[in-house]
Parts: sequence; C-alpha cells; structure tokens
Amino acid sequence: MRAVITVLGKDMVGILAKVATKCAEYDVNVVEVTQSVLQDLFAMIMLVEISKSKVPFDELVDSLKSMGEGMGMKVHVMHEDIFNSMHRI
Repeated sequence: MRAVITVLGKDMVGILAKVATKCAEYDVNVVEVTQSVLQDLFAMIMLVEISKSKVPFDELVDSLKSMGEGMGMKVHVMHEDIFNSMHRI
C-alpha cells in the first residue's frame, strides 16, 4: 500500500529532511519525491510505501499534519486508493 504526501508553505531549510525523518520513525519508506521552490513558496509531493508502517494510517496522517502546522506548513496525506479514485476518468 502506498500514500501520497503533499507539503506546501514558505520555503525554509530542512523541510524534506523533517518529513522524511518522520516517515522513517514509522517505517514508512519514501519511494519518490518531487519538489519545487517558486520564489519563496515550497511545494513537495512524496510517494511513500505504508505497508510496513508501525502505526495506523490515521496516526501517520495526524502526526505529519501536526508536524507541518508546527513548521507553518500545510501537510496532507492521502491513501493511494483515494488518490486513484479521485483521478480516475
């Protein structure tokens, strides 16, 4: 099972490192990352493998969201099944 993590906010040092570290704490493997900085706006999309996660999906979502809020950023986590359903034509 996989999930998509999006991160948006003001650019600062260590965003990718903090999100990746939180994922590693829960045995969530980062599979792919794309990020851009547009002037001072940071945008990142991560594809992560959640099948070996140490915590339930809801706890992962809440933890990353809370971490993002502490950094002044918006972090959204969506299960791959929901993502695929939303983008199916």
